Amino acid sequence: MKRQQSLEQLWNSAVAVGSAQSFEPTALSALPQAAQRYLKHAIASGTPLATSVRLQMHGEIKLQRWYPFSAEQVIHWSRGMIWQATVKMWNMTLRGSDCFLNNQGEMDWKFFGIFPVISARGPDITRSTAGRVNIESLWLPSVLSLAGVTWTSSEHNQLHARFSAHTEIAELDYVIGESGELKAVHMLRWGNPDKGNFRYVPFGALIEEEQTFGGYTIPTRVRVGWNFGTNHFDPEGEFFRATIDQAVYRG
Repeated sequence: MKRQQSLEQLWNSAVAVGSAQSFEPTALSALPQAAQRYLKHAIASGTPLATSVRLQMHGEIKLQRWYPFSAEQVIHWSRGMIWQATVKMWNMTLRGSDCFLNNQGEMDWKFFGIFPVISARGPDITRSTAGRVNIESLWLPSVLSLAGVTWTSSEHNQLHARFSAHTEIAELDYVIGESGELKAVHMLRWGNPDKGNFRYVPFGALIEEEQTFGGYTIPTRVRVGWNFGTNHFDPEGEFFRATIDQAVYRG
């Protein structure tokens, strides 16, 4: 992977949103009713179907204890994502990024942007970050309206989506409200949260707030972690609490 690929370069490689096909709710008629409710809630009729999103966020991240962070992220669906953050730890600043580009994952973190703290790559990191990109389609719901996504629904407010992306077969489960608003999303993601062997572990997000940006209604306050849906999510598994401040879409 080209380690010097910048967030700005990734964003600039996305085409202008005006060139995209527009979202037509009538095209969803073959989907389960719950899937239609979710997608119609998430994407306004006539909205260009974006393939990229740029997010500004802040929140807390758990590194043994909770520390505040601010971050910027670009998800370019056909290429991957870059998440760049600054974490305030006492009187020190931890800066770094998590990336999935060119089908390879990488983590690179340094104190003051100089002294290395974490530098990780390899097949396990790639597989884990690929899963992260796939579950973060919650911020780019246009890709979930594509023909390659298979939707099933066993209950009124529960959905399952299956698709192939970023070298993985994604199997995502959603809980939605009566209006189609997203309440939770979870999956089995490759990882080793207990520092043991890598394997598939329940992973997910609770959605506490949402907001609309450019025709997309997306989660804007989330709690994220491993062992989702078990007694180990709270307090052990949860490690990320974020508020989305801004989202900009491109085709």
